[in-house]
Amino acid sequence: MALKTLFAVLVALATARFADGAVTKRVTCATGQVTANAACCVLFPILADLQENLFDGGECGEEVHESLRLTFHDAIGFSHTQGGGGADGSIITFDEIETAFPANNGIDDIIDAQTPLIARHNITAGDFIQFAGAVGVSNCPGAPRLEFMLGRPTAKAPSPIGLVPEPFDTITEVLARFAEVGFSPEEVVALLASHTIAAADHVDPSIPGTPFDSTPGVFDTQLFIEVQLRGVLFPGVGGNPGEVESPLEGVIRLNTDATLARDERTACAWQSFANNQAKMQTEFRAAMAKLAVIGQNTATMVDCSDVIPIPKPVTGKAHLPAGATMNDIEQACATTPFPTLSADPGPETSVVPVPPS
Repeated sequence: MALKTLFAVLVALATARFADGAVTKRVTCATGQVTANAACCVLFPILADLQENLFDGGECGEEVHESLRLTFHDAIGFSHTQGGGGADGSIITFDEIETAFPANNGIDDIIDAQTPLIARHNITAGDFIQFAGAVGVSNCPGAPRLEFMLGRPTAKAPSPIGLVPEPFDTITEVLARFAEVGFSPEEVVALLASHTIAAADHVDPSIPGTPFDSTPGVFDTQLFIEVQLRGVLFPGVGGNPGEVESPLEGVIRLNTDATLARDERTACAWQSFANNQAKMQTEFRAAMAKLAVIGQNTATMVDCSDVIPIPKPVTGKAHLPAGATMNDIEQACATTPFPTLSADPGPETSVVPVPPS
């Protein structure tokens, strides 16, 4: 009996691993996966449920970019003067209030998709939102492996209206809103790497599902290249608040992206990602780690980052879209030239948007 008990203990606590002189115990969960903390075992069934029933078996698609959008819209709802709980899940807990905010237009779709999954598991809405975002991003080739902290309490009140930046806001307004929650201009640019796997459903309602760059299924640096190209067309009807001309058919450009790429306060940070995948990954991961715990006490939370799957490496390399040349780049950083890139061969790039399901 003693030997059986000892064996059970050894299975539950895998061999100790040493890092910087410290011993880290590895725990084998009842479902067979290994993690650094037993509290994280509850996440593996949720991970499986997400991948199978929300992310279509592990794709980098519409539900991923909507889940990533939800992490931001929930977390940014925090102000030292106006209130709000930050990354607390209030956007789901008080969905009837917050989905009515203009900046949250269309976010009810992903809330409706996530709510049944939350009900199936012992997890708060705040934890689920950030976990789903991190898991979803892991499905996108080229993405960093995001951090995840477990332990957000249930939201106590809805976020105040007006805390989520909109694409027609000025850059001064955007930077001020982020500065209030502790983000530098460089970190704001890093967060916008999320747009490399994103699309717009409601900026131009005539073309839902239109992406922000030509490779929306890959977490690459094309966003930071293509937003720097001269705008020449509207992919849909045009004249929409928050939209400016795009360089490519089938790609939509937000006013805030265009101005961040050209404003003296952020242009060099924007350009620094144009041909530097590793830098973009590192800085996006760090910025997302801050975003995911806005308003939370991390001292009471558990680091479950090792539950997040490891993304596949990026496919392809940084390039100009077919038909573009370096003369189409609108240089904005005053201190460093834009990296020299070659264009894809073939006919001029045109993207076919995938309408939301």
